Amino acid sequence: MLVRMLREHIRHFGVAPDGRLFRNAAGNYIDASAYGITWRRARETALTLDEHALELAKRPYDLRHAGISFWLASGVDPAECARRAGQSIQVLFRYYAKFLAEARNHANSLIEESMRRWEEPTDDLEGAL
Repeated sequence: MLVRMLREHIRHFGVAPDGRLFRNAAGNYIDASAYGITWRRARETALTLDEHALELAKRPYDLRHAGISFWLASGVDPAECARRAGQSIQVLFRYYAKFLAEARNHANSLIEESMRRWEEPTDDLEGAL
């Protein structure tokens, strides 16, 4: 769907000589303040009142953060997440340290549970052999 929207945008507006998809009416770079105004309007249009009150996707950057967090939660290797995000693994660990610590704690819990099950006596024929 996003690809279709981008193609429609290109058909309607074209691209700048340097290949940029988005530019102001004069063909120049879009001022940073315009992004905030447009983003605020988009949130008001797209989100319910409850979602808006939660400050869901408050900044465009929040979408990037959510995407990278989703990759990590899906079990994608952090080094691959860093590569796809175009940042070093050190930067990834700095910004996602809390998330990664939670994932590590969850992994430790799974391992500990498996070890407890492994140590439990079984009611099979193992003892009779």
